[in-house]
This record gives sequence, C-alpha cells and structure tokens, in this order.
Amino acid sequence: MNKKESRLRRAKRTRLKIAELGVKRLVVYKSNCHIYAQVIDETGSKVLAQASTLSKALGDSVKNGSNVDAAKLVGKEIAIKAQAVGIKQVAFDRSGFRYHGRVKALADSARENGLVF
Repeated sequence: MNKKESRLRRAKRTRLKIAELGVKRLVVYKSNCHIYAQVIDETGSKVLAQASTLSKALGDSVKNGSNVDAAKLVGKEIAIKAQAVGIKQVAFDRSGFRYHGRVKALADSARENGLVF
C-alpha cells in the first residue's frame, strides 16, 4: 500500500464515523501549493462554506499558499464564513492527513475564530 492509499483509507474511516454522528463537517485538503477548507452538510451533498488560498479574498494577503501562515488565514476565513451561514459546531475531517503543521494551524485558527469541534 502506498502513501496515498493509506491516507485515503484513514480518510474513509474518519468519514464513516462522522456520518454516524450526523453533524456538519469541516473538510481540509492540502496540496503542495495550496490548502483548501469546506464546510459540508450532514448528507455530504452540499457545500455550505468554503475558503482556500486560491480565493480572491485571500489572494492578495497570501504570497505562498503552502505554509502555516496561509493555513491560519484560511482557518480564520472559513470560521467567519461558517458563522455567517449560522454554523458554529462542526466535526473536523482532516482527510487522512496528520494533525500537524498546516492542518493543525488551520484547525487552531478556526477554533480561535469561533468554530467548535
């Protein structure tokens, strides 16, 4: 099993558990160049809020989309957008990535700005 298959296996296990809970989830995906965050409803079929280093709101303030500072800005942005829609509590879906570095920075920033998970 290679690195990607292992990550996807971990992600699948996490998503099954979150589906049992029946709560909205904050999904994080990171690539080599950018980081993305989405709040998805309980059924998994509708995106309620999204933020990424590619968005126009963060485009000017982010010089490098693949560092911890960019992840903090994305975490703050997703928390603000989720609260604007009326979402305060979510389950954190890290998509099988380790809770370290950019993923941790995004989660901590979202918590500091009002999301509960």
